Amino acid sequence: MPLYEYELCEGDCKVCGGKFTLRRPLSAAPLTKCPVCKKPVRKVWSAFNSPKTLSISDAKKAGFTVLKRVNKGEYERQ
Repeated sequence: MPLYEYELCEGDCKVCGGKFTLRRPLSAAPLTKCPVCKKPVRKVWSAFNSPKTLSISDAKKAGFTVLKRVNKGEYERQ
């Protein structure tokens, strides 16, 4: 289940802090009110968590086949 970040549309709240994160299934209806204080909320765009960038040697150690483009449509193993 993905994590979604929400914030209050107006004002602040001592109970929820005005901003919170929830784990919700994709099939769930859009959240319109804070589950704690019942004030209107909106979904906030947030950064996603991604693994660190792997080097070629890291990819080889993990068992991936690393290819290098030689010509259009032609690749060779590195």
